Amino acid sequence: MSTIMQPWYYDEFQQTGLDYSDALNVETYDKQMQRFRDYKKEAETIMKFLDLTPKAHVLEIGTGTGHFAIEAAGVYKMVTAFDTSKGMLEYAKQKAKQYARTNIKWINKGFLSLDDTKKYDAVVTNMALHHLPDFWKAVAFNNIYRSLKQKGKLYLGDVIFSFDPSCYREKIEVWMKDITELLGGKKMKKEAVMHISEEYSTYDWVIEKLLHISGFRYKIIHKDNFKAVYLAVKD
Repeated sequence: MSTIMQPWYYDEFQQTGLDYSDALNVETYDKQMQRFRDYKKEAETIMKFLDLTPKAHVLEIGTGTGHFAIEAAGVYKMVTAFDTSKGMLEYAKQKAKQYARTNIKWINKGFLSLDDTKKYDAVVTNMALHHLPDFWKAVAFNNIYRSLKQKGKLYLGDVIFSFDPSCYREKIEVWMKDITELLGGKKMKKEAVMHISEEYSTYDWVIEKLLHISGFRYKIIHKDNFKAVYLAVKD
C-alpha cells in the first residue's frame, strides 16, 4: 500500500547542514569522507553480514554518494538506492557510470516514503536514520519490516549513543574533539555541532526497543559510546 502523505507527516526531504543540491559541495563531501572511510571495505563487510545469494534484490536507504550501492551492484542481481537529496543521487548516478553499473535504480525517496509494493531480500542503511525524530524512526522501522521478504535482513549503522546520560557534556566534547582531529578543520567541527544540536541521534535502548516492537529479531554487531551497528531479521 502506498503511503498517503498528510499535512502532519514529517518532511524527510527538508535539508540540514551543507547544501547538497550544490554539486561542488557533494564532491567535496565525498572526498572528505574518503579520507577516513574505506568504502569498499565497508561494503564488503556489510555484504558478508547479509550473506545473500547473487539473485538478491537489496535496498539501500540514504545512499549518499552511492558507494555501497555501486559495490553491491557488482554482487547482487538488483540494487535500489534511495536518497532524499537529488544532488546526492545525481552524483551517485554519474559515479555508477564509471563502473558500468546498470542494475541500480536511483530513487528520490526516504524511510517515510517507502511503501510495501516491492519486497526486498535486505535493506541497508548506514548513517542516515539519525535524520528522523524517534517517533518517525518507529514509522521507518515498520515501513522497512513490511518491505522485506520473510527472513529478510536489515543492516543498520548510525550514530547511536550508549554512554551514561549523566556525563553527556564530557562525552560529547571528547567526541567533537576526536572528529575535528580526525577529519581536520573547523568545517567538520561545525558539522559535528550541527549533528548534536539539530539532528536526531538517540540512545541504543531506544533503537533496540523500536526494532523489537517492529517485529525484528536483532543482534549487535558493534557498539561504542557513539556508534552502533545492528543486523536484524524479519521473523
